[in-house]
Amino acid sequence: MNSQRRQYLSTAQAAELLGVGPTSVKRWADLGLLGCVRTAGNHRRFTHDEVERFARAVQAGQIGLQLPPAPPRVAPAAHVTEWTDRLLALGPVALHDALRSERQALGAWWRVADRVGAALHDLGERWLCGEISVIDEHLASERLTRALARCGEGLPTPHGAPLALLAAATGEEHTLGLALAEVVLREAGYTVEWIGRHTPGEYLAAHVRRHRAALVGLTASQCLQDAASLRVAALPIAEACQAMGTRLILGGAGRWPADIPAAERVHDFDALQALLADAA
Repeated sequence: MNSQRRQYLSTAQAAELLGVGPTSVKRWADLGLLGCVRTAGNHRRFTHDEVERFARAVQAGQIGLQLPPAPPRVAPAAHVTEWTDRLLALGPVALHDALRSERQALGAWWRVADRVGAALHDLGERWLCGEISVIDEHLASERLTRALARCGEGLPTPHGAPLALLAAATGEEHTLGLALAEVVLREAGYTVEWIGRHTPGEYLAAHVRRHRAALVGLTASQCLQDAASLRVAALPIAEACQAMGTRLILGGAGRWPADIPAAERVHDFDALQALLADAA
């Protein structure tokens, strides 16, 4: 999860977080109880922070409404909760050391990435259940970002290594998945360029054509559920990748459409490693 949490949620996503129907969310927004912004198409969009503020205000009795109780959370595996606790407790240097120790124990960065990715999901669940504050989540995410950057910098890049470009889909704010992917790709022998957020697809497509990248990784989190918009954002990149013989890998829990040309979909780092092994 990204430390800024400024991505926007649809009405349906906000309703899911609050445990109510979309009609209730629309009514609360129209009454001014739940802050939102409007898209060019006049659709309501909500931030995580505003949904959290609203839920806490209801729970505290500051707003005269009742929300249904949150469903019981399924306890994750012990090794996942151990990592979640580390994310909450350790500073960047200690977290870097813990990541390297885990790499030594598990034998590959992709295994570490899958374990830490599960811990990030658990971190988000703890926030949604009110077990931790949004500040706790922000700090944990920021510390992990710094620790992963140090891990990536410590991995040597062979001369003449193939180039991998990592970017977030248009509208995506979460980049920790890309940070995990970076250490996996570096260990697999790639030079990694971090494109990050807020890069229009046509500009990334032009970069692919100029620099003849071997691989492009795009991520979209579960907050991006508009398949049509994701297709529009990814299509120029996919066309450039096809023209240049560049591999396009789509990651994250976003609703990537199945008809993006020549794109390969992965849901975890085990699957990413399998694709990289096939290309070796």
